[in-house]
Amino acid sequence: MSGLATFGPEPLQSCPTPWLAVKSWLAGEEGARMAQVRQQALVIVAHPDDETLWCGGFVLEHASWRWHVVTLCRASDPDRAPKFNKVLKYLGATGAMGDLDDGPGQKPLDLSDLKAVIRQLAPGEHWHLVLTHGPAGEYTRHHRHEECSRAVAAMWADGTLRTEALWMFAYEDGGGAYLPRVQDSAECRYELPEDLWQRKHRLVTHLYGFSPDSWEARVTPREEGFRPFGSPAEAAVCISAMEISS
Repeated sequence: MSGLATFGPEPLQSCPTPWLAVKSWLAGEEGARMAQVRQQALVIVAHPDDETLWCGGFVLEHASWRWHVVTLCRASDPDRAPKFNKVLKYLGATGAMGDLDDGPGQKPLDLSDLKAVIRQLAPGEHWHLVLTHGPAGEYTRHHRHEECSRAVAAMWADGTLRTEALWMFAYEDGGGAYLPRVQDSAECRYELPEDLWQRKHRLVTHLYGFSPDSWEARVTPREEGFRPFGSPAEAAVCISAMEISS
């Protein structure tokens, strides 16, 4: 693998051994070449604010990358849509919004519809990294997060989404027993420095406008976690295992 910068100032000192695999992606001549070009990274999430909650620190840490953020829902939301655009401006990112059903009934969406929306919103180019939801989401329970994860993995597998690597968010909430936190099994994890977390938190409270005592403000993770995949087959195995366990 190639094309990925390290996460945070001292990732190998503060993260578990599997981070060595991330470092190895930069090894060799190809890694050295990719380090000289501007990284192109794509975030695909279900809702505006998911990009900030689950990977906002990573995006802020890598401000020199060219970021494009896709959210599958809320394009017609008169409150959330303009706030999403303000967040994109702050991040120096481009982005696009879809308007898939996000009603309280959480009626399951067809995989083909999800893939069609992602194709429409995400530029058809080769990415160095794609970030998206984990197959079980980040908390109990939002079907759009889970569906987004499966659609992204399916597109990587069928070649309609081209990327060097896919990272899925790795959080859990103990079945609703506590606020979402990084999974113990997450291969990539990073405790955000206080100043970086404050910037991320301000996106939630100032730009998105959530009150300090809201769920969103309270949950804003100080530690971010990811499960990295180097091939579509690896991601498929993870999703299959998650489906079996559920």
